[in-house]
Amino acid sequence: MSAVETSTAAAAALPAQILRWWEIQQFYNHEAALLDERRYEEWLQLLDPGILYLMPIARNVRRDQLKNEYTREGQTCWFDEGYETLAKRVAQIKTGMHWIEEPASRFSRVVANVRILDDGSHPDECEAESRFLVYQNRLEDQVALFAGSRRDILRRTDGQWRVARREIRLAQSTLLAKALALFF
Repeated sequence: MSAVETSTAAAAALPAQILRWWEIQQFYNHEAALLDERRYEEWLQLLDPGILYLMPIARNVRRDQLKNEYTREGQTCWFDEGYETLAKRVAQIKTGMHWIEEPASRFSRVVANVRILDDGSHPDECEAESRFLVYQNRLEDQVALFAGSRRDILRRTDGQWRVARREIRLAQSTLLAKALALFF
């Protein structure tokens, strides 16, 4: 195949790639709005029942050990949860007796730099990466900022994207917030 043919084939595939990226971007925008508005039951509907929701702990390591910067699945993590545990966390917050979320925090999320990491050969599954910034304000003067990245496996079920796996990587090795009672 010549360079012109390769370029033409790549250009022909571009509209499908753009549409897929746009769908995922819209999915993330909707998800962020649900979480910011504390519509947690609706957010749960965006999760696959078999979800793995993982947030490894960042460690300060030497440059030649960067592959060990984050803990791995099966090691100690901030979160290593499935759907049932996430649903229980939502139920606990809704009781009004969850001390760290009573009164409720105010959130503002930015999700950016969305990249599709697969070739689109599986139309009902997508590997995507995004960056996030979450601002949390509680009471008069408690503020926390969370920044990092997420790597997701999304699956289309009944015409809707759902998160089947999410790995969250905070860009800090020491948790500066008083608690981790939020969803990413």
